[in-house]
Amino acid sequence: MSKVAFQTLGCKVNSYESEGMLELFKKKGYESVDFKEKSDIYVINTCTVTNTGDAKSRQMIRRARKRNPNSIIAVVGCYAQIASAAVADIDGVDIVIGTQNKNKIVEYVEDYLKNKQQIIDVHDVMKLKSFEDLNIASFENRTRAFMKIQDGCNNFCTFCIIPYARGAIRSRDKEDVIRQAQELVDKGFVEIVLTGIHTAGYGIDLEDYSFYDLLKDLTNKVKGLKRLRISSIEMSQVTPDIINLMAHSSIIVDHLHIPIQSGNDKILKKMARHYTTSEFEEKLNKLKEALPNLSVTTDVIVGFPGETEEDFESTYQWIKKNHFNQLHVFPYSARTGTPAARMPYQIPGDIKKKRVKRLLQLSDSLKAEFASWQIGKYLDVLFEEEKDGYKIGHASNYLKVKVRDQDIILNQIYSIHIKEQNGVDLIGERNEKNQ
Repeated sequence: MSKVAFQTLGCKVNSYESEGMLELFKKKGYESVDFKEKSDIYVINTCTVTNTGDAKSRQMIRRARKRNPNSIIAVVGCYAQIASAAVADIDGVDIVIGTQNKNKIVEYVEDYLKNKQQIIDVHDVMKLKSFEDLNIASFENRTRAFMKIQDGCNNFCTFCIIPYARGAIRSRDKEDVIRQAQELVDKGFVEIVLTGIHTAGYGIDLEDYSFYDLLKDLTNKVKGLKRLRISSIEMSQVTPDIINLMAHSSIIVDHLHIPIQSGNDKILKKMARHYTTSEFEEKLNKLKEALPNLSVTTDVIVGFPGETEEDFESTYQWIKKNHFNQLHVFPYSARTGTPAARMPYQIPGDIKKKRVKRLLQLSDSLKAEFASWQIGKYLDVLFEEEKDGYKIGHASNYLKVKVRDQDIILNQIYSIHIKEQNGVDLIGERNEKNQ
């Protein structure tokens, strides 16, 4: 039996697509092994968000070749899309597939075995009109299932290369989304996470069907679905209808990841983010009013070209005032081919490092404070693992909860009375009345 090993770099969409490709290999009788092991086939699913992502992709290709010089190496994904010629020229690369036609990977491997001719399949993503489906029926060692519902992005932020790697927004057929969701629930998954390159952009390319309509259909039509999570949403896509649906749904969780990128209007404009801090804040307050226990996490880029100390300080204070539960902080990294990489006043690395550190410290204190607000409350927790005598899981607002209770069954949701906090983790006990 031939062995296949995957190395996935980058986002949740890449993780989803790697699972889909792995499933295709398994259906053909291939054995899945760890990337660190000797394998007959290595698949590197690449990321190109930053120049560093490109370098990491090249490093993984070299590692695979070193582990087994006779293996077949397939390089797929965003870096393969953006720099297909450079990837094809790397010693040992046999197959190059961009961000489309990943469903042909097994066919290409078997074709290469016969003909020993390098295969390159990279198309102009700007011309793509339809969603490419990689259906997944199971996820290895997970209690929650990721489900890709769209591809592409129409935003063209000045720091981002992804629209050039993924193309315009393409939404998955609604009936297919409902069918796969039901299939996942029937397989025992309690929680489904909707994901995509621009997840809540779903429906922009469809007639009379929106992301809100999809959320409504998933909560009403999928029998047995306990939890629905949105991996990320832009504030412009948080409509009154979605706020109302979340407020009244027992299935859609009270956690949203809403990227802000900067808390300074001058920088937001340079990023081409198409909103102001006041517009963002107004909607955020409406969300918190409708969902009092809502956890909001966000992405922040620091050290964007031209960001002064005053600009950074205003971002810091704005984030602190609006009490995001957790920050994902990134130092700005110039990505070749984007407008921001050509902007003047690039910020030195040591300054970016200091700003990242300050925001991460703020994130820790905001997260600990939000956790402290949960003490005394009853939270619904999906338990996922057992460690050091604790059953551990995530509340619907995505805080980690630990309980010493051997009767708790993993992959089930329990009402937990929160008693104390340990750093940012919560300690609780089962609410016997509601089980």
